Amino acid sequence: MAAAAQAAAPATIPRSALTDEDYARGVLAGDRAMLGRAITVIESRSPRHRQLAQDILHRLLPHTGRAHRIGITGVPGAGKSTFIEAFGTYLIRQGLKVAVLAVDPSSPVSGGSILGDKTRMAELSQEPNAFIRPSPSGGTLGGVTRTTRQTMVVCDAAGYDVILVETVGAGQSEVAVSDLTDVFVVLMLPGAGDELQGIKKGVLEIADMIVVNKADGGNEIRAKQAVVHYRNALHIIQPKTPTWSPPVLMCSALRNVGVDAVWGKLVEHKEKLSATGEFQTRRQQQRVKAMWTTLQDRVMTDIKSHHLVVEQLPELKAQLLSGNLTVTRAVDRILELFHQD
Repeated sequence: MAAAAQAAAPATIPRSALTDEDYARGVLAGDRAMLGRAITVIESRSPRHRQLAQDILHRLLPHTGRAHRIGITGVPGAGKSTFIEAFGTYLIRQGLKVAVLAVDPSSPVSGGSILGDKTRMAELSQEPNAFIRPSPSGGTLGGVTRTTRQTMVVCDAAGYDVILVETVGAGQSEVAVSDLTDVFVVLMLPGAGDELQGIKKGVLEIADMIVVNKADGGNEIRAKQAVVHYRNALHIIQPKTPTWSPPVLMCSALRNVGVDAVWGKLVEHKEKLSATGEFQTRRQQQRVKAMWTTLQDRVMTDIKSHHLVVEQLPELKAQLLSGNLTVTRAVDRILELFHQD
C-alpha cells in the first residue's frame, strides 16, 4: 500500500476518545495514521494536550534507542531534498525503515509550513517504509521545532531504523540540530572557493561529515577541487572528538552516485564512537541539554499565558511604545505579575 494511502487510513476510534495507551499501542504496532496523530498531539501548544503528550512519550520511551538519528543541513541550492530522497530510497532498498523530519520555514501569516516536503520528495513519500513529517519551524533557533526531539522518540518507537532531520539551512545556529542527532552532515556545492567565503566557521566545527553534492556533468572536476579545499579547511579546525576526523565525500544525488559511500561512512562513525562509549555519552549529554531547552520553552509558555500577564500586557505594550517604560522595566513587571500567584 502506498504511504499516502496508509497515512490517510481512518482510525477506528474517534480522536477525542483516544487515550495515551491507544496512541502508544498504535505507534508500537506501526500504525502510520496513529503515528501522525501522536506527533500532532506532541506538537500542539494546547494546555490540554501537554499532559497527554507526556503520557504518550512515557509509554513509548522504553521502546526507543535503536534508531540512527542523522541531521542534514546545507547551503542554499545544495540539493538537500534531492539528496534525502535518494539517500532515503537507498536505505529502504537495504531493508531499512526511514523517517524524515523536514523542518520547514514558518509562514508569518498562518504559522504553517511554507515548503511542501512530500511534493519535494515525491518518490520517497510513496514508499511504504518511509514516513515524511513536515513541521513548521516557528522561527525556532537552528530551524528545529521545539518538539523535534520528542517526535524522534515517537518515530524511534514506531520502528524506524533511520531518522533524518532536515533543517532550514546552514548557519552557526545549526548547533541546535547537532545537539539532537547522533551525526551531523553538511551538504555543499561544487566550487568551494565561494562557499568557504560564505559559510560560517561554526558549521564546519560541528560537522561530522561534509558531502559535496551535485558532482555530475561539468561539475565533477569542480566537486573534486571542492573536496580538497574542504579537507584543507578541516585540518585547521579542532575535531569534536579524537575518535573521528570528519571526512569529505562527494556524490550526485540526482544520479544516485556516491550515496552508498555516504551511508558507509555514517555506519563507520556510529561503530567507532560506540566502541569508545562516546556515542552513548553524546546521547546522555543531549538529554540534559534538552531538559534545559524544554524548561525554557515551558516557562515562556506559562508566562505568556498567565492570567495577570495577559490582563496587563496591553497596558505594558502601550507604555513601552510611548517611551514611558523601558524594556527592562517591562520585563521586571511581567515577572512580578507571574510570581504573584
